[in-house]
Amino acid sequence: MSKLFRDLLDATEPTFTLSLRNLEELSGHKNVDNALAAEILQKTNAAIRGLGLDVDDTTDRELYHALEGKVRDHNVHLAKSLGTSEDAAIRDIVPKLVKAVEDSDVPRRCWVLKKSVAKEMLRKMPPKVMMKNLGYRSIESMFKNENFSEIYAGLRFSEGADWLNEYNELFQKSVTPSNFENREIEIVIMDHDKWVDMADGFVKKKLHNVTHSKEMGVIIVVPMHQTHMRGLTLKTLPLLFHYINEIRLYSAFFKLKSTAPHFGKTITDTLIADVSSGAVIAGHNIHWRVIQRYLGRHKEDRDAEAFEPHVQPEDLHWRKAEESLFKLDNELKFWQDMDYVGRIAKDGDPVAFNLFDVSFAYSNGESYQNRYFYHMRESLWNEIFIRYMGVETIRRQILLQLDNDMIKPENLV
Repeated sequence: MSKLFRDLLDATEPTFTLSLRNLEELSGHKNVDNALAAEILQKTNAAIRGLGLDVDDTTDRELYHALEGKVRDHNVHLAKSLGTSEDAAIRDIVPKLVKAVEDSDVPRRCWVLKKSVAKEMLRKMPPKVMMKNLGYRSIESMFKNENFSEIYAGLRFSEGADWLNEYNELFQKSVTPSNFENREIEIVIMDHDKWVDMADGFVKKKLHNVTHSKEMGVIIVVPMHQTHMRGLTLKTLPLLFHYINEIRLYSAFFKLKSTAPHFGKTITDTLIADVSSGAVIAGHNIHWRVIQRYLGRHKEDRDAEAFEPHVQPEDLHWRKAEESLFKLDNELKFWQDMDYVGRIAKDGDPVAFNLFDVSFAYSNGESYQNRYFYHMRESLWNEIFIRYMGVETIRRQILLQLDNDMIKPENLV
């Protein structure tokens, strides 16, 4: 069954199979890969039947277009349930999406940089291109008249690589744990006329219009020149929930590192390169998001207490972005627990059942040949490690971080 994983992940052999065997031997958990592979096959067949197709006779291309059709129908239904429509203007749809997220019960507390500290750093390094584009000669005047969250998020659009690199050096040298505080995640819709030209390159590169600042706890909906976009609701709404998870994920990680040396460097390196510094298990770097995802499934108090006082139980509460959507529209449950599911196509690449992959491809008008499967692969990698890991291993590895800063590989139990 490891062949299924190898093909879905395009993994290198014999390294991949040896890694699975190593995980199995160290954990003592037998046949995890077989059980997960059987589950994926079962979910694939059930979803194909749910699309009204025949499991044996459906071609890969037919499956891909059927999944796109399901996203199209769900997008229409969800937009209507939120008080808008599929063919409404972007400016009209986006506020509805933001309100739906803000009205949801998703936890939004985070531990992030104080705005006063961020302002002080910008006083030392004024973003001159932004100030010119917005019509300001004085940074104090810009602070007074503009939404600071917009300003901070807009730095990546306006100032260029050299300025950002210099700012990262300042950030690294300046920030300490005392510069952080607990507050609510903000969702900001950028002013269209002020930012649309500055943000144009970002939108064209990312093929979507949502970004976030992990260190500030801000999610930004970026303006676009185009007035309409098909599939916008199911493209944007999951991203908003996803970025809430991302900010809280890194917030917990920053807390975790708050007692370790070189705090500023750790935070800066994480923001720039997203280093996989959660743990090392069986020779593999395990990202903190995998650890948090595992603990989010096992919310027993005895597990969460292991990380206090650095990380509190509420910091570890985690929910898939899709789960939040199901509360808004029950029809979307077709995508439930399908994030790591895919079917190998005859051309070698998988057809993903991951909502992000399908909704992005539909919205971007991608062909079958250019279909997306990145999110499915990431989810499957995470799922494999999660199934092998145990709570005691997670606790032990993270406590080692608190004491040593560097991770020491340990055997699974």
